[in-house]
Amino acid sequence: MTANDWFSSPTDAVDRLHEVGYLADSATATTAYLAGALEKPLLVEGPAGVGKTELAKAVARATGADLIRLQCYEGLDEARALYEWNYKKQLLRIQASTGGQAWSETHDDIFTDEFLLTRPLLTAIRREQPTVLLIDEVDKTDVEVEGLLLEVLSDFQVTIPELGTITAVRRPFVVLTSNATRELSEAVKRRCLYLHLDYPDAQREREIVTSQVPGLDDAVVTQLVDVVVRLRELELKKAPSIAESVDWARTLIALEIDKLDEAAVRATLGVVLKHASDHARAVKELRLAAL
Repeated sequence: MTANDWFSSPTDAVDRLHEVGYLADSATATTAYLAGALEKPLLVEGPAGVGKTELAKAVARATGADLIRLQCYEGLDEARALYEWNYKKQLLRIQASTGGQAWSETHDDIFTDEFLLTRPLLTAIRREQPTVLLIDEVDKTDVEVEGLLLEVLSDFQVTIPELGTITAVRRPFVVLTSNATRELSEAVKRRCLYLHLDYPDAQREREIVTSQVPGLDDAVVTQLVDVVVRLRELELKKAPSIAESVDWARTLIALEIDKLDEAAVRATLGVVLKHASDHARAVKELRLAAL
């Protein structure tokens, strides 16, 4: 798969992403196309639950590529992101070496590919097959970790002191996601295309829910999306995500609910709101008796 083989055009991206269940708007499809055509990493920013991670998964499904995911978190380091040496196996090799072997020879023996434990970034760089590399929630890492990404994002290569520089044979399609809990460095941003995703408008969300849960009556879908939109307007700890809208729709199917009245909302609100304070605020602010 060459650069142009990811998507042939923005329209092709719209169609192929739609085929695998991801409804991309024009901006999303255009940016996804350009990320493949220009071989540039794509930074997708926005609130939690708007489809940032799902976009990377959908690109992998649509193109037949394998997905490699680096889940970021506070304390992530090089050993978990890039590589580390299998020290136990190296120690066993040292102990098994003959007493007359020079240290330089032993050193060369233990710092080889046999003892290398690759982590997501290096694994993606070394693969010859089409690969989507998802660096998820990069804003959760320490600032220092961004330095580990720069070589990968700039030149698609990783330098290992003992082995030298490993350059990608086939560049992966790289997607970084961020919930914008902190500002990323300009150095990282310069190396990426940028896409901001927000919650979709009501019409788009109805299309998403209907495509994912085709058995739900259109009137109920409209009621459900209207409630979700109103919930997102409240000051909640965690606003409902698109995935939770879909889960709510599936819940109504499972419970054979054909009208989203007050009783149905109260009984199933826990599918979309996961904090007791959010639940209480929704009941109060939305005046569920009026639904």
